[in-house]
Amino acid sequence: MKDGSHLYEVERRVCHAERPGFRISELQISPTQRVPWHCHSNVQDTFYVINGHIRLFLREPEEEVLLNPGDTYSVRPSRPHLVVNGGAQSATFLVLQGIGEYDYIPLF
Repeated sequence: MKDGSHLYEVERRVCHAERPGFRISELQISPTQRVPWHCHSNVQDTFYVINGHIRLFLREPEEEVLLNPGDTYSVRPSRPHLVVNGGAQSATFLVLQGIGEYDYIPLF
């Protein structure tokens, strides 16, 4: 799937840059919102937290990561991951995706 953004709701989504093989998006999620389990065939997701806290759940291997403002974490291509708000307030973060052709593979 080329774009999975229609599969989940966020408070705000902004694309700051998009070029062949690379893009930067900003997402803001409420304490009850999440980016559901998914993976990407070719691109790495690098998360950078602007404000609030986000929690990443990962598989292969299983891991849980709490990110605070200023923290970064990269998820390799094809590694399943879930993104949730890790606090009581909205969280805003950047996702740098590349290098390669972007896809979104929903997992259940």
